[in-house]
Formats: sequence, C-alpha cells, structure tokens
Amino acid sequence: MANSDLSFMGYRRENGRVGVRNHVVILPLDDLSNAACEAVANNIKGTMALPHPYGRLQFGADLELHFRTLIGTGSNPNVAAVVVIGIEPGWTQRVVEGIRLTGKPVEGFAIEEHGDINTIARASRTAKEMVQWATEKQRERCGIDELWISMKCGESDTTSGLASNPTMGNLVDKLVPLGANICFGETSELTGAEEVCAARAVDDEVRRKFLKTWNDYNDFINRHKTDDLSESQPTKGNIAGGLSTIEEKAFGNLAKIGKNTPFIDVLEPAETPAKGPGLYFMDTSSAAAECITLQCAAGYVVHLFTTGQGNIIGNPVEPVIKLSANPRTVRTMSEHIDLDVSGILRREMNLDQAGDALIETMLRTCNGRSTSAEALGHREFVLTKLYRSA
Repeated sequence: MANSDLSFMGYRRENGRVGVRNHVVILPLDDLSNAACEAVANNIKGTMALPHPYGRLQFGADLELHFRTLIGTGSNPNVAAVVVIGIEPGWTQRVVEGIRLTGKPVEGFAIEEHGDINTIARASRTAKEMVQWATEKQRERCGIDELWISMKCGESDTTSGLASNPTMGNLVDKLVPLGANICFGETSELTGAEEVCAARAVDDEVRRKFLKTWNDYNDFINRHKTDDLSESQPTKGNIAGGLSTIEEKAFGNLAKIGKNTPFIDVLEPAETPAKGPGLYFMDTSSAAAECITLQCAAGYVVHLFTTGQGNIIGNPVEPVIKLSANPRTVRTMSEHIDLDVSGILRREMNLDQAGDALIETMLRTCNGRSTSAEALGHREFVLTKLYRSA
C-alpha cells in the first residue's frame, strides 16, 4: 500500500469499541413516538431523531428483528448517547436496557400517562445534558484492526463489475489480513453466483450456512408464486446500464469481496459478528437503505458504497462513502461521489492504485471529513419488516 499509516482518529466507547462519529440520537421505539422524538431534536441542537414507521403489533421473528435493529443502532460506536421515547414503558425499557449493556448514557421516556408535551420537556432536558457530555469526548489514535467496515453496491451497471466493485475487493484483500472487520450482504443479488460465493466460505459449516440462507430466500420468492422479478432484480437502472440478467449483476456484485479473502461467518440481519476480525456475509435485503440500516445495527461504523448509474443513499449514523467508475455519473452527479475511479477504464489508474485511493478516502472520513451524503443531508433509516403486523 502506498500509505503505510493505516491508523485513524476515533472515539473509544465505554465497551472498548471505536466509532468515527459522535452522535446523540433520539430514538423512537415506535411510529407513534416519531413526533415527540423530532420535537426533542428540534429543541436540542446537536441531537438527531431517527423516525421510522414500525413498532406496533409486531410479533415473532419480526419483533425480535425490530428490537435487534433499534438496540443495535443505539449501541453503534458512532453513537455517544441515546434518548429512547416510546408510547408505553415496557418495550421502551427493553430498548434502553439493551443499549445500556454498552455502558453508554441512555435514558427512556414513555408517553402514556404523561402526554407529548411533558415527555418532550423531560426528554429535552436529558438530551441537552447528553450533548454537553458528548461534546467533551476526544478522538484518539486507533489501528485498522479496530475498524468495522460495511459495503454494498447500488444502481450497478457494467462499470460496477469492471472497476468500482473490484476496487472495493482490492481494499478487502488488503485490510482483512491486517485485522479489519468487513461485512457484505445483499442475498438476492447473489442469485446466479450463489455457488461461487459459497465456495469462498472459510469451511464447510459456513458454506452450508450460506447456502441455507440463500435457499431460504429463494423458497420465499417461490412461495409468492413468482419467477419474474423483472425491474426488481435487475432494476430498470441496472438494465439501462447494460446488465441484462441477475447473473451478470451477481458476478459483478461478488467482485466486492476481493480475490483471496474467505468469509468466516453468516450473520442474521442486524446480528453483531462474534468470531473476531475478518470478512462476514449478512443476510440482508438488496434495498440500499434497509441493508445499510441492518449493517449499522450490527456495529459497523463506516460504509463503502459503489454505484454505476448513480445512487444517492446515506445513513444517519454510519457515514456512507460512494465511489463510481462511470464517467457520466461522476460528471452529472458529482455532488454525490466521494471517489472517482473511472480512470481504471481509461487505463490511467490500476486496481491497486484505486484500492489505495479508497483506503485513503475512508481514513479521511474516519478522521472526521464529511461524506457527500452527510453534506447533502441524506439520512435514510429504513427498518426491515418480515411480516405484516397483527
């Protein structure tokens, strides 16, 4: 690597994990509590509300995923402190107690028997104290072995599989041996390349786990009695960019995990990895906002996102770095692109140089530089829902 200094300045949290942002989050338990959370964020500058549409009458695995995602979001090392607001106290406290295991400041408020005005006032006072506390946190130098990186592609085209995704793969092959923790997902977008992906598993147990995950997805599609995912997989944008089949899209997608690095485990949606440093696969939707929300909830603190035709996704907690190798996208959507690797296609840059450039851009972001998505205010926070509500 051209730059041998792979350290960055991060915020060390109470549980030892390292974040690259220092947010104070106002987190609604449910859709009914969005207005109160947004009112608190309006009252107290330096806080951020995360409104979402779910949290009522969910059950089973869907409810467990809801709690895992909310608790994981509040527990993310990019979050310094959390105020949780819910309509009733029981489930609100469950989220509070889950986040409290990290050791960070967290307080919960229930609206029932208090009303919005009283709840907003009490929560605002607590949030104000949290902001003042968080602003005294100092960055410290951290090694690459403490960095958790997630990745995805969106609105892919031929340039994605040829250049931007292999650039990300170059980063994976360089950083995983140095102890980085990296996660990829997008179960549906591996269709057609699932056997090749399975062959990259570290052992037979992980290989079987991956194939079960993919087969469960395929069975789900079949239960809905459709074998036609036209304009969904691949999307109209993918097709316009030259990807005529899901198989073409899948093999381009797979280039993100590099040439040599095996993945060491398969994660449930929003599941925190437990096997130590390495490359992980997470079972996620291929919808950008849902995928990044789940990876953020698993504890990943910086996200790498390749785009061909142009995707504008961001996340409120995890900074999203976008790179593209499509010269037209770089020209017409320049405000959204953090790294231009179109030079690969013009033979002005090789993959090794592009990988180094991506590492440098990522480290600058970890040190505090705003991504394009952050500067433009993109805070897409979308929960994955498994079932209809009861």
